[in-house]
Amino acid sequence: MTGSALLDTPRRTLGPALAAGAGLAAAVGVGRFAYTPLLPAMVDAHRINAHDGALIAAANYAGYLAGAVLLARRPKLNSRSSFRVAAGALVVSEALVVLPGPTLIPALLRLIAGVASAVIFVGCAGAIARLGGHGAGIAFGGVGFGIALTGLLVLATRPVLSWQGLWLGAAGLTAVLLLPAFRLDIHRIRTAEVVGTDRSSTAWRALLIAYSLEGVGYIVIGTFLVAAVGTHSAALGSAIWVIVGVAAAPAVLWGLVARRWSPAAAFVLALLAQCAAAALLAGSTTTWPAIIAAALFGGTFMGITMVAIRLGTELTGHRAAATLTAGYGAGQMLGPLVVAPVIGDGYALAFGIATAVLVAATVAAVIVCSRLARNDIARQLKRT
Repeated sequence: MTGSALLDTPRRTLGPALAAGAGLAAAVGVGRFAYTPLLPAMVDAHRINAHDGALIAAANYAGYLAGAVLLARRPKLNSRSSFRVAAGALVVSEALVVLPGPTLIPALLRLIAGVASAVIFVGCAGAIARLGGHGAGIAFGGVGFGIALTGLLVLATRPVLSWQGLWLGAAGLTAVLLLPAFRLDIHRIRTAEVVGTDRSSTAWRALLIAYSLEGVGYIVIGTFLVAAVGTHSAALGSAIWVIVGVAAAPAVLWGLVARRWSPAAAFVLALLAQCAAAALLAGSTTTWPAIIAAALFGGTFMGITMVAIRLGTELTGHRAAATLTAGYGAGQMLGPLVVAPVIGDGYALAFGIATAVLVAATVAAVIVCSRLARNDIARQLKRT
């Protein structure tokens, strides 16, 4: 590669990274997580109650799981055409949440949105995997950008808009963010790309367990954080979601941690920080514990995803993104269902359950870290 080509590489990477970031902002930051700041508005308007809210959230996560499993089993479906169909389905499903009727209607619409989000996420993740370097950090930072935009939208317009108007605004924001993502190189995974190094099957299994458990723990925080804080102050609840988004935006920092130590070590550190966030919320959802927990949660969950997919790709190839997303999706579907029976007058017990699950995820992550370190030592000894 010539010197001029080396200089041009970051510039060539920046465009696709920003496009992938916009796609992730739409699919995850808004498409999936708009529900978190909008849940209190729907409850306050008596559209649903807190228990219904948990079931609707579970429907969304079930759709996400279904989409991820489908792509894991049929990687050839990860194509530009399916990406565009999913983009249209996501926007329409958000807009139609305003329809009147039984709780089944928003549940079905959020199910569709979950499938669409998974297709978009896996497509963007595949494009990101080909970028490498700082491009991945920039792209995954898009999720935080989308979350922050959603929080600002609700914070600014909730006093003047109904919950229906907020959902229509979220659908419009999703559509705008998806436009740059249409330029991404979304293509079918070839057989050669599916084959990975398989450095350690034990490490891969532990990674899948850790990331699936992370899905359970993180989604409890992600679904109920705003509602829990909102019991003290509705304005603070919306502002908390902005803090989550701002903290999530610099996901590239976890890439720096991974390069300084190792991706596995970064995985463990991020999970430990998220455990602390859940424990803080289990103890109190008043102003300062909630702010600190929101910063820790926002600053870790996309870093965990970025590092987990990187580790999985090193272990089993590009198909890891879909497989890990399927495990993550299963955890997210189970999370609201597990804590729904304990949600009554407060959310402390739900966050306590999330803390316990995240501790288990961290233990599995330590196994990944130790196994990979042992393999690296064994390879070095063979070379000497």
